[in-house]
Amino acid sequence: MSKTQLTGIVVSDKMEKTRVVRVETLKAHPKYQRRYRSHEKYKAHDEENQFHEGDKVVIEESRPLSKDKRWIIIKKI
Repeated sequence: MSKTQLTGIVVSDKMEKTRVVRVETLKAHPKYQRRYRSHEKYKAHDEENQFHEGDKVVIEESRPLSKDKRWIIIKKI
């Protein structure tokens, strides 16, 4: 079983060892089939504090690290 990986942009680097990553997806309306953009923010772990606002990164699913942190930043694109 492989872990889910998502691509997004770091929107906040104010927390210690945590980054907020905004992931955008393209969805289609169920009835009208018009495509629209949707986004969701994820808190992701960054051990060395090496990623900063504006960086495009890949995040991967992991075990729960805190109350709402369940992702780890893998690499910068």
